Parts: sequence; C-alpha cells; structure tokens
Amino acid sequence: MSKKFRWAVAVIAVIAWGCVHAQSYPQRPIRMVIGLPAGGSTDVMGRIVAARLSEKLGQQVVVDNRPGASGIIGINLAVNSQPDGYTLIMAAGSWGTIGTLFKLPFDLQKDLAPVAFIGTSPYVLVVQSTLPIKNMTELIAHAKANPGRLTWAGSTPGSLQRLAGELLKRSAGIDMLYVPYKGTGAVIPDLLGGRLDAAIDNVLVLSPYIRKGQLRGIGVTSNKRSVVFPELPALAETGLPGFNAVGWFGLFAAAKTPQPIVTRLNAEITALLQEPQTRDRLLAQGAEPLPGPPEDLRRHLAREIETWSKVIRDAGVKAE
Repeated sequence: MSKKFRWAVAVIAVIAWGCVHAQSYPQRPIRMVIGLPAGGSTDVMGRIVAARLSEKLGQQVVVDNRPGASGIIGINLAVNSQPDGYTLIMAAGSWGTIGTLFKLPFDLQKDLAPVAFIGTSPYVLVVQSTLPIKNMTELIAHAKANPGRLTWAGSTPGSLQRLAGELLKRSAGIDMLYVPYKGTGAVIPDLLGGRLDAAIDNVLVLSPYIRKGQLRGIGVTSNKRSVVFPELPALAETGLPGFNAVGWFGLFAAAKTPQPIVTRLNAEITALLQEPQTRDRLLAQGAEPLPGPPEDLRRHLAREIETWSKVIRDAGVKAE
C-alpha cells in the first residue's frame, strides 16, 4: 500500500468520523470560554448567545469566564482543548491587538477555527459639555490651537478604545494628551467633573450621558452611523473619510474541529442572530448583529490584526 493511498484513506476516515459525529452533535453540554471578567460587553454578548444556542441545540451552553492576561489565559485554554466542538471561545476586539502587544503562546489565525461572526459595537467620541467643541471640525481646530493640552482617555492603555484614539490623532493630524485609566468606570466621573476633556468608549455606556446633556457626543467611530445611536454622525463623515474602529464579537473553536460541526454551529448561530428577539437584545447592549459564514470572521480577524499592529507600532503603545 503506497503512502499516498494510506494518506487518502486516512483523510476519508477523518471526514467520515466528522460527519457521523456532527449528526449526533451535541451529546453533552458545551463550554463557551470568555477570557474577560463577567459583566463586560463580551460577557454580556456571550451569555445572550449561549442562552439561545442552548435552546436550539438541546444541550446547555455553559459560560466559563477565564479572565487574565488580557484574555490570553482563556484563549490558551480554548487552543489546547479537544477539537470536538465542545469548547468554544468568544472573541473580542482586543484579539486584533494582543499579538502585537504581547508574546503569545499560540497563533490566533492558525490555532483556532472561526465558527461565526456575532456582531460589532462602535465606540463614541465625547467631550465634556463645558468645552467650546460641538463637532469634529471644532475639535481638530481646538487641538491644533492647544497642542498636547486636550486630555483624553480610552478605557485601559492597551484597549481598542485607546488605539481608536491613537488612530484618530494620526488621521486628524492632532496632538492630544492620553491619560491612562484602569477602566471606563474611572473615566466617567472625571469627564463629568471636568477633570478630563474627552474620551472614546462604548456607545451604550456613554449614550445616557449624551442624551442628558452631561457629555457632548462628537461622533461614532464606525464607518457608518450606529443603529444604536443614529443621530450621531460617523467620524468618517465629519472630515475623516475611511475612519473605522469598532469593537466586535465572534465565536471560535479549536483548530481541526470537524467542518460538519463548525457548519452546524454556524447555521444555528446565524439563525438565532436573525431572530427579532435576539437581535433586539443585542441592539439593547450596543451591538449590531452581523451573521455570516466562518470565512467572514477569519477575514475580519486578519484585517484587525493588520490594522492595529500598525497603529500600535506607529504610536509606540506598550502593554502595561
């Protein structure tokens, strides 16, 4: 028996095994790893999807929070799990940055199999209401007249919010002073108290303060208006053409998970994201559902890594 023949037999056997197991999948509960703390946007998205997916699959999808090391602990767990579809992991926007900020024990693009894109969540640029800034043109003019004096924050130093601000500075040709914080919870009091001039953070978190007039919204960071806050312009339409920086969510499994199982999961997730009740729940959390094939998620991750690695290098951002 030739090596080529043995290889062909082995491939056929693997495909057959995958098809058989996909037909009976799942036979036990599925674990959905979230590499971030409970209560954050990624955790909320994951729990919404897990609850509905449990109903559709007839097996419980159990959320397992494994925070630490900017999500690396949870990702490493998923990478080293059995490729059988019983361990999934919810990806977040930080996946586009961690490979440049940290030395990883895995390759995000090779060691995980994309399952389904969940959606995106734009950020919003706000300024404190006492500043003479009502739009992007006035912000750019103010920053250029006061180089390095306009203070701003973007969640934590290595976050996508921070990097969106660095991209903003380069796109607009302005110099603003970054102020590091440990999270959004510490940023808002300083914004409201006038101790901080501007910030970039989740549209859902900041929209209540914008609606009450406590903060002034300048624009959302996506390349089109957000369905969550449609009255705010996109920065791309306010003098920064092509500007796009959004949080995102997606589900991955271990590499070599049988394709029939990936296809089954993708079909179920695509269907639940199109249900009005699930869509409304995600929109209420500031996320716009974007169901699609696994390849959409693969391409999106590759683009995010390429985009933000350049921003990180150009801005000299370091992990802290």
